Amino acid sequence: MSIIRQAPVISIHSLIVLTLLAAVHGLVFAQTGSVELPENARAKSYGSGWECERGYREDNGACAAVRVPANAYPTNSRSGNGWKCERGYREVRGGCPSIKMPPNAYLNNSGDEWKCNRGYRKVDEACVAIKVPANGYLTDSLQRAGWSCDHGYRIVNETCAAIKVPANGYLIDSPYGSGWSCDHGYQAVKATCVAVNVVENAHLNSSGNDWECNRSYRKRQGKCALR
Repeated sequence: MSIIRQAPVISIHSLIVLTLLAAVHGLVFAQTGSVELPENARAKSYGSGWECERGYREDNGACAAVRVPANAYPTNSRSGNGWKCERGYREVRGGCPSIKMPPNAYLNNSGDEWKCNRGYRKVDEACVAIKVPANGYLTDSLQRAGWSCDHGYRIVNETCAAIKVPANGYLIDSPYGSGWSCDHGYQAVKATCVAVNVVENAHLNSSGNDWECNRSYRKRQGKCALR
């Protein structure tokens, strides 16, 4: 009578343990077979390869210390040169010389350039006072040399000349044109406001500076005739 031997039964718990051991073994093997990290470097948190520690940057396969010049501070950035100039200094050829500001100037928000105070404008490397003519005022815009004219005046060369408003006209806030417009029922003719001559079977248009024919009429030779 032959004896049948049963194969040993492996529990689920044992299979899980064996799987974990195999995974750990593979991880150790992968780390052992990986490229050796240079000094002051570390493996990337995602993907493959390595990256330099803060304060260092890659240079020909190694991690060289970032040299921070005077009047600068490290940015802990792995891109660029790894440092930035302090406020009031600007980067020039790997250094941080101080920004030379002329009188009546101030540093911008970034601290790496200067601007002129209100009432001055930049001319080359200086801040020159803006000359505001009579009947004018300073503006924050550098257009028109940093000034504009009061209401009722307009720029003529470097002065503010009074706008001559004709009879039956009024001032308008516009930097272009004559600076005035005619009242309703009048139209501009050269430098005057002439009453609109409304012909028979016509009426003033919506702008009030011309006429148009009533319904059932159309304009012919300066008159309104039936269609």
